[in-house]
Amino acid sequence: LLLSSGRFGVESVLLLENRVAGVADILEGSPRDVPVYVASAAVMDAVAGFHVHRGILAIGRRGELPSADSLVQAAPARAVLVVAVGISNHDNVGAIFRNAAAFGADAVLLDKASCDPLYRKAIRVSVGAALTVPFAVADDADALSDMLMAHGFECLALSPDGERTLRAVKRGDRMALFLGTEGEGLPAALMHRLETV
Repeated sequence: LLLSSGRFGVESVLLLENRVAGVADILEGSPRDVPVYVASAAVMDAVAGFHVHRGILAIGRRGELPSADSLVQAAPARAVLVVAVGISNHDNVGAIFRNAAAFGADAVLLDKASCDPLYRKAIRVSVGAALTVPFAVADDADALSDMLMAHGFECLALSPDGERTLRAVKRGDRMALFLGTEGEGLPAALMHRLETV
């Protein structure tokens, strides 16, 4: 995914000996200046510091992220955006991206209190979706909700204490789904501003 995404640069690739044939077509299409190293499992585990069960590692360059405003402006006329607020666990950030990809969300917006989706564990849990689903980071959720509403998005705060059930929500053209922290959920002020589901 890193080699084919176009969003990130690749510094180098490290493969287990038995993985070379399986990714040969991907390597053929990769830039010629990207070094590809092949090693035994013992060497790879020593380099990584843990057992690499899939046998492929890469070092990528983080590109410039789009601003939240530009990502929202570029959203299609019929769009679903996921907004992560204060998600402090890399597994959960990865799961949000995995589900965003599976359900066809157009992008993920995160506040600065959320974990980095490009952290190794978040990428792994996302099954690579953090490398393919567009995302941006904004200062805070209140500013995000204001911006989204200004661009015609219906903002829904997802909560176990929501006023409506998901079944009662009709799919609108532009929807933003706000997800809160693992423990306390969304901030109370945001819950009061948005429709809760």
